[in-house]
Amino acid sequence: MADTNDTNLPRSGKKLMGNGISRRSVVKGLGAASMVPFALSAPNVLAADKTIRFLNAEPSADSVRAMRFAAAQYEKETGIKVQMDSVPGGKAFEKLQTSIQSGRPYDIGTLSFFGDVLLLANEKKIVPLNSIIKKYEWGPKILYPVNGDNFWYPYDYNLCWINYRKDMYAAKSLSEPQNWDQYMGNLASVTGTGEGQLASGVVHPIGSNGATNYTAFGYMWANGVKLFDDNWNVILDSPEILPKAAEYVDFMADLTQYMPPSPMQAGWANLVGDFQGGIISHTPGTGRLIDQMNMTMPDKAQQVSSFLFPSKDGKKFAVNHGYDGWVVLDTAMTDEALKFLEWFSDEHLINFLHSSPVHYQPTRLDIYEDARWLAHPALETFADIIAMQKRVLNDPDVIIRSIDTEGPEPDVRAGKVFRSYALPEMLQDRILNGLSGEDSVKAAAAKIRKVIAS
Repeated sequence: MADTNDTNLPRSGKKLMGNGISRRSVVKGLGAASMVPFALSAPNVLAADKTIRFLNAEPSADSVRAMRFAAAQYEKETGIKVQMDSVPGGKAFEKLQTSIQSGRPYDIGTLSFFGDVLLLANEKKIVPLNSIIKKYEWGPKILYPVNGDNFWYPYDYNLCWINYRKDMYAAKSLSEPQNWDQYMGNLASVTGTGEGQLASGVVHPIGSNGATNYTAFGYMWANGVKLFDDNWNVILDSPEILPKAAEYVDFMADLTQYMPPSPMQAGWANLVGDFQGGIISHTPGTGRLIDQMNMTMPDKAQQVSSFLFPSKDGKKFAVNHGYDGWVVLDTAMTDEALKFLEWFSDEHLINFLHSSPVHYQPTRLDIYEDARWLAHPALETFADIIAMQKRVLNDPDVIIRSIDTEGPEPDVRAGKVFRSYALPEMLQDRILNGLSGEDSVKAAAAKIRKVIAS
């Protein structure tokens, strides 16, 4: 998942859209980002000159360089040109739709949410990547096959955790928090106007936006909250889950005393800028922050470490799920595009991952042991964070969840909940509107039921 993508919608199931859900209902449920209509016919007009059109949604300079280098190498080896266009992650799905509608579709595209993959698969606009996928050993919770077919190649996990100033912890002899009480104690110790303190402790957006969906609910997953049971019944306000969810929203309300003013207005820029600017000592996010700091302020970057979202009692921990991947469209250049993707996967994927080495957590297990990947010095500099990334994949005490991955199987209903902002509004009801913890959870559950029934 691209960090700043607010136009996401995951997962669907049977017949690529199970439970009797039609494409029309899915598109309606997707919201404004899906208003660009699909074209039912989209020949590739560039097939004759053997050009593969690749839509890249990782627009940082180093990532673009890595992709263009690979394209140039492939043309040198095969004579086939790869045209590499780059857009922000939040614009990729719309850009792919527009290319299809225009009759000039991209041959390969980058997508950040499986619901977008699903829509293209349902329209028969993308092809399975089974022959490529089966070559490798993959980590957990990343492939999401639909009816036995894998329609995308995921290249990074994009998990969300808490980054913090380990130099400030060391100065006050603090350890990484194992539960909410310890976390609040640490925040109290490093927040204020005294020596070794900053003005605020942590920023968590609570507005109705993707930043909140991605960064605010790790504590909730750690505390054992689920939205659905195995039959898609909403259980957020069930006797088992309601107390846990209420504890979470009460905790978030308490946490605001250590946040900068106006968390409703906080967004992606604050998550990075407030931390880099010395306003806060903790921020939820990914390794992207560390990679950026390592380029511009390497000494400060080395004072950053990370920990997982803790639960109230410290028995479980969590990361919020995210992911990014490539799809191959059904065009006159499909065969060539598949060849390029397989070649790129073997020859240049690691070089691409190195363009943001702490952020791009590999999805293929073989890469973790590959000497080429291990050669990047940042993996040694930030060895503690890399070790944490690897550990979470198989640690039974670590929960990997997100709003868009909720439910028993990939399905559009989880995506509708994501787009409805029912959970950010749950926080707003508790923090801003004066509802109790339990009442704010009950209101959110009622909204979720209404959303998934529409």
